[in-house]
Amino acid sequence: MFSVSPGAANAQLSDLRLPISLDADSTDYDGKNSMLMFKNLRLSQGNIGIEADEGRASKLDFEDSVWRFSGNVRIDVENGHIECDSADLQFLDHQLHFADIEGSPATFELTRVGSEDTTYAEAGKLRYDLVAGTIEFSENAMITEGGNRISSSFLVYNITEQRINAQSSGDGENRVKIIYTPRDAALAPETNTDVAEDDVTDEEETRGEVEDDDS
Repeated sequence: MFSVSPGAANAQLSDLRLPISLDADSTDYDGKNSMLMFKNLRLSQGNIGIEADEGRASKLDFEDSVWRFSGNVRIDVENGHIECDSADLQFLDHQLHFADIEGSPATFELTRVGSEDTTYAEAGKLRYDLVAGTIEFSENAMITEGGNRISSSFLVYNITEQRINAQSSGDGENRVKIIYTPRDAALAPETNTDVAEDDVTDEEETRGEVEDDDS
């Protein structure tokens, strides 16, 4: 459950060193606010692509800048994609390092190489660290794969280490909740629940809540 091929993360890091291209239906410059504005644009770097109805940036420079994308935003990454209402993308040294994402909800889907399972996640806010290979989900966060689901007020998905860390405030609906669906032993080997024991502290165990399919 909830595992990702390390090869996908390595390929993505290689993409961060490739040239950046941008195309749009139109470009305007707001001199009063020193802002570049793009309509129906697509920005890409290797296998990473961003599409949106509108994009804004203070300068056409990727050395150290933040780009604001809004309206039907889609971010394509290695073997997956994110859909959201808006995203702030931070470029450092001509590489995309961080994406701060908001949606109602924002969604994330990832298909592993050599597997039919799709990891699906949603939350009100996401923070994607492309260099570290981690995604932080907050505000009604939920991750689902193969009939298994974990939800909490805050989840961290470490793509590189293939781990999920869940935290909660410990009150009512904000507690960590897990739904586990067993597979037929004759059809599949024992399922690996990637909420590893090393990731769950004694405090988290007291805050967690496990539900079965009938709940």
